[in-house]
Amino acid sequence: MMYFLTAGESHGPQLTGIIEGVPAGMQLDIAKINAALAARQGGYGRGNRQKIEHDTVEITGGLRHGKTLGSPLALTIQNRDHAHWSKIMNPTSPETAENTLRKVERPRPGHADLVGGMKYRHTDLRNVLERSSARETAMRVAVGSICKQLLEQLDIKLVGYVQQIGKLAGAKSLPTDVSQIEQQIHANDLRILDMAQVTPIHKLIDDTKRAGDTLGGIIRVVAENVPAGLGSYISWDTKLDAKLAAAVMGVNAMKGVAIGDGFTAATNLGSDVMDPITWDQESGWSRSSDHLGGFEGGMTNGMPLIIQAAMKPIPTLYKALKSVNLKTREVQKANVERSDTTAIVPASLVIESVVAIELAKEITATFDGSNLARLKEQLQAYRQELKEY
Repeated sequence: MMYFLTAGESHGPQLTGIIEGVPAGMQLDIAKINAALAARQGGYGRGNRQKIEHDTVEITGGLRHGKTLGSPLALTIQNRDHAHWSKIMNPTSPETAENTLRKVERPRPGHADLVGGMKYRHTDLRNVLERSSARETAMRVAVGSICKQLLEQLDIKLVGYVQQIGKLAGAKSLPTDVSQIEQQIHANDLRILDMAQVTPIHKLIDDTKRAGDTLGGIIRVVAENVPAGLGSYISWDTKLDAKLAAAVMGVNAMKGVAIGDGFTAATNLGSDVMDPITWDQESGWSRSSDHLGGFEGGMTNGMPLIIQAAMKPIPTLYKALKSVNLKTREVQKANVERSDTTAIVPASLVIESVVAIELAKEITATFDGSNLARLKEQLQAYRQELKEY
């Protein structure tokens, strides 16, 4: 089974990732990983740090001659901005007045600052915000790109895109064809489907920035050609939709997850929500609709997976909210760190990545994931078995 771990602080020397369980024999395209990292740094509404960082990945273990070995993959992404923070964020130098100049004592509402300080007994809340920063998601995008390449080898495709920013929807229709979605969202810097909405949403972001405020939105991920039967109904913690929901909620600023029709299903009749079962000799079992987002009983049912994520507005505001000084207990404005007006565009890539990771983990746990060729053989045989059931 696949497992991964990340380490590193936002302004530290680098981000580090370890992935265990990637099948041996997979040709890994480093350029695709770097393209995903570059895309994560783009999108309308991003702040100035993205002009500093130009993320690229270095793989220092688990790869030989461009192919995975089956041993853990070791990844690093350098933080270029560390050059400006080398004294403050030096991992080994002793604490002095000089290297605590950026000490944080005014916690920001909506961030992990105060609660993290309380839990770990930090008096400098920079110790909290450096790790709780969304900078960490760069490594999850790198890991997700590797998992996405694995899924593509297994004829499974997925894409994450922006469905809504603030109160403005990016499209009225919600397709499930991944190739169609990719073609449309790559035509603009918002990763939305409807080009007619680009100008209104640009204006909304510009107006919000001038007001010193921030925006959230809704992200949608679609995965197609996922075989039925991934996950299980046996125990609550083996349900794949539950694992996906946990992975999505583990991404910074996410406040809600929906599968298929999600909360809308709660207001409709059962006859409008359930997906009628169909069968034909050529393709086997299917459904005539996909309101349940490709899941029944915690298991994939062969229909496209549809996952939505609700992202709150970024809590770092340039017109800072009221807070209380950790040391003096005086009412003061919250600390202000460099931030974006909205990070919904890169967040759509992060959510795409964590979905890819969970699908890859489930597949390598269900079948023999030690070697790619064997995994392909087993999955192909399983697909045939499902067709003939």
